[in-house]
Amino acid sequence: MTDKIYKRNYYLDKIKGFFHSDLIKVITGIRRCGKSCFMLSIMDELKASGVLEKDIIYINLDKHGYRKIKTADCLEAVIEEQINDDDYKYLFVDEVQNVKGFEEVINGFREEGNFSIFITGSNSYLLSGELATKLTGRYIEIEMFPLNFHEYLEMSEFMGKTTNPNRMIDFEQYIRYGGFPKILEFDDPQDKETYIEDVIQQILNKDVLKYNKIRNRAVFDRVMTYVINNFGATTSLSNILDYFEKEEHISILPSTLNKYLEILENAKILYRCNRFDVKSKKSLRGDQKYYLADLGIYFSRNVDVRINYGPVLENIVYTYLSSKNYKISVGKIGNLECDFITRIHDEYRYLQIAMTIMTPETEEREYKPFKMIRDNYPRYLLTIDPLLQKRDGVIHKNLIDFIANDESL
Repeated sequence: MTDKIYKRNYYLDKIKGFFHSDLIKVITGIRRCGKSCFMLSIMDELKASGVLEKDIIYINLDKHGYRKIKTADCLEAVIEEQINDDDYKYLFVDEVQNVKGFEEVINGFREEGNFSIFITGSNSYLLSGELATKLTGRYIEIEMFPLNFHEYLEMSEFMGKTTNPNRMIDFEQYIRYGGFPKILEFDDPQDKETYIEDVIQQILNKDVLKYNKIRNRAVFDRVMTYVINNFGATTSLSNILDYFEKEEHISILPSTLNKYLEILENAKILYRCNRFDVKSKKSLRGDQKYYLADLGIYFSRNVDVRINYGPVLENIVYTYLSSKNYKISVGKIGNLECDFITRIHDEYRYLQIAMTIMTPETEEREYKPFKMIRDNYPRYLLTIDPLLQKRDGVIHKNLIDFIANDESL
């Protein structure tokens, strides 16, 4: 059914146990992160396990021949056309939100009990309305991200591209152009930038403007630019409102700002990382950080090509660990901040992330929050230093090697 496809094993491992389940498999993620190819790789896995091609139904609503399918009746008809017998079927519908009322169709086939259903969508609206209501407890969500650095290197080799023995060279390319998989098809930097700009425009047109009534597009664009440019910085609604009031001389209602931020989150452009109090083990309301689905979004929109390694490295670690199912918060330890507190299987990990600790001042700054932690959960320091420190029981790792080698905490 498919030619040469790079397999996203992180996500295949998450979904394999549900291949034959009647739970609807909902695959979400920012546009162009690789959901369609992921679907094709699932089909390849099914065929390899003995499923016949006649029992696999694949409909990509973004592709030629299917783009005119806009109603529930049309979607149901095109699915029915491909059912030739009563054997168990595997139904794949890509970009299902393109069809108004798709929920009734998908739920109808699920209730027949003779289908394993997989659907994709490029935004959170897929699970924010009728589908989530009707399918309570009857679906699982697999959220995809663009390539992390390990996948970036692996897919480069898969495509026959030459990777540099000095990982820092490839790492810098990864920072500047991000991990949208199709980026690897282009060698010219200008082509890469053009592609990313096109992706962003598609996201705005198909996943933002199409689903939201934005009365003041100019203000929305200013808010989007501000949050993207300040990714990784601690912020709050009041801080953003103050900035626009005092610096931009723009007055925005708190409800409007909150709506704009939710729109950007729903389109999977931004991810909110809330604060977590280490002492009480409770989430804190108010201040938070926003991280980008892909760093290419930032660099494609900015003339300044200098790399601010602090937020950049945090962003890379955030998306990497998120793809590995870690729940991530910004840590508050008294008056200090721990870059990340992660949780998986009810176990915590504490992380500090920095470009370097090569000076005594930066070393003390990065180790200081660890001294305030009173439990015995592991503490990690991730930097890009070639030489690693052994101190106070903290596990110091080279961040580039940590991700490139597909390590876990």
